[in-house]
Amino acid sequence: MFLVVTYDVSTRDERAGARRLRRVAKACVSYGTRVQKSVFEMQLGQKEWVELRARLLQEIKTDEDSLRIYFIDQSTKDRIEHYGAARPTNVVEDTLAL
Repeated sequence: MFLVVTYDVSTRDERAGARRLRRVAKACVSYGTRVQKSVFEMQLGQKEWVELRARLLQEIKTDEDSLRIYFIDQSTKDRIEHYGAARPTNVVEDTLAL
């Protein structure tokens, strides 16, 4: 499945918020490609998705932070447009190359 994961972690409590932010980003980096500061694209199997979701839900504080996951079907994924700097690596092609 192709996913877009976005998050907004509150850093009001600077120390704890910064720690949560780093841990959420690290979890996402483990499974996908960062396409913007808090946006990741991922091509995952069901098992990987279950693992990532559990890891992310363990890290965030649902009363302060926001986590959004978009499930993108293949036909829609092929229609993603990108403009501007820092074009991300194509996650699907990289996965197939492994």
